[in-house]
Amino acid sequence: MNKEFIKVLQEGKVGIIQFNRPKALHALNRQMVDEIVGQLKSFDQDDRIRVILLMGDERAFAAGADIDEMMDDTPLTLEFLDPFAIWDEISNVKKPTIAAVNGFALGGGFELALHCDLIIGAENAQFGFPEVKLGVMPGAGGTQFLTKAMGRRKALEWIWLGEPMSAQEALHYGVINRIVAPELVEEEAMRLANQLAEQAPISLRLIKEAVYAAEDQPVREGKKLERKNFYLSFASHDQKEGMQAFKEKRLPSFKGV
Repeated sequence: MNKEFIKVLQEGKVGIIQFNRPKALHALNRQMVDEIVGQLKSFDQDDRIRVILLMGDERAFAAGADIDEMMDDTPLTLEFLDPFAIWDEISNVKKPTIAAVNGFALGGGFELALHCDLIIGAENAQFGFPEVKLGVMPGAGGTQFLTKAMGRRKALEWIWLGEPMSAQEALHYGVINRIVAPELVEEEAMRLANQLAEQAPISLRLIKEAVYAAEDQPVREGKKLERKNFYLSFASHDQKEGMQAFKEKRLPSFKGV
């Protein structure tokens, strides 16, 4: 069911969240973020869905946060509202998430894309954090995600200057995964999503957990988690099916159990 600021669709095993605030270039107000996160959690618990795709339209993925909404905020109102706490729930989504980015992904929109596991960018896409020009800074994880993607010095340069980053630059620094023509962004994102949807869901989940842990843990601890998750995969029907299919030289049929 569609919400006020998002459209919810399903194509096969792919759940789609399409932003629906076109007059504001899908700028993220707090209700819109609530709707996005709520739908992400819903898809994550839906056994029919194996991959989640987030997208805007041909003009923008999401062109920042809603400035009008936050202009009169104070440190106390922000402390009590804690508007960024809900963003942490995105990182708890176990299924693969893909951002399909056309046009602008700025400020909060860029942060939302960075929260996704994979990013497909149009040739005309622009990424960036212009918050410094408003006298503030990223607050929903932007400084952390960008630093992990491109390193401290380049992240400081981009965030300090507040200038947009082209899709080509974003690809060069490992911020996004692929670039395609603007008219092919949705098609490429769906193609990738469908590829992932045919993989063993439990394997995808265990791999995601291990890879994200690699960013935050020493290698020794990361290897322990990797080993544990490898062993866990042998408790699944899909492991038996995958190896049997390999032996029989046929495509596996994964069930997610």
